[in-house]
Amino acid sequence: MSENNQLRDVFDAIADPTRRRLIRLLAEEKEIPLHELTAQFQMGRTAVSKHLTILKEAGLVLDRKVGRETRFRLNASPLREIQDWLAFYSKFWSENMLRLNQLLEEEEE
Repeated sequence: MSENNQLRDVFDAIADPTRRRLIRLLAEEKEIPLHELTAQFQMGRTAVSKHLTILKEAGLVLDRKVGRETRFRLNASPLREIQDWLAFYSKFWSENMLRLNQLLEEEEE
């Protein structure tokens, strides 16, 4: 699925702490089978699968079948949208803090 054809918004996909943890786990390993991911949570395989489906719909997770096992891996490229959004606000706050510091210095003089 290309980034332009994503079924789900990336921001929506990472809004849930369980999905953020799944992304973290997938970022630490090249590929992880579903049963190993499920073992990291206090929820059933079905619940973990639902979270993975949401991440897949956002283009953040890719899967492949190996025999009867499904393995998952991270596709981090959609996270660039979040990085770009944060970069704008990082610049915004940096500039505003600089202005605030200048105002405070002017008042001290």
